[in-house]
Amino acid sequence: MQFASRTTFLDRGVRAALAALLVAASQAAAPPASAGDVLYVICHPSVNVSQDELRDVFLGEKQFAGNVRLTPADNRAAQSVFLERVLKMAPAKYSTSWTKKSFRDGVNPPPVKGSDAETIEFVRHQVGACSYVKTSPGSGVHIILNAAA
Repeated sequence: MQFASRTTFLDRGVRAALAALLVAASQAAAPPASAGDVLYVICHPSVNVSQDELRDVFLGEKQFAGNVRLTPADNRAAQSVFLERVLKMAPAKYSTSWTKKSFRDGVNPPPVKGSDAETIEFVRHQVGACSYVKTSPGSGVHIILNAAA
């Protein structure tokens, strides 16, 4: 029977420690979150809703905020991120829920905007509008949620 020498055992320990150090250093040197990692949920200044109400707004369960009729809009450029981070739903489930709601309650699904710029302009000019974008929306809208990755 052959035993590992003391030198071999120490070499393994040193290699394991170096490997752990390299992993920790590479994680610490990871680049900071980029602007593409941020999602802003925005509403027209006339809308007063909380973060907790966003799910109901975008699923058609909440249709008024005070006396303002809510008009949610989807943004094709950011929809997958929004569904994952905010609604925590798969795209197929979101689509199915709106199909059922349309038939059951006669409520139309949100219109789909094609880009962040189009979405921001819609929210700025449409009383009751709410949507989401991946770029900073600037002034003229109310940021309800800033969801970083």
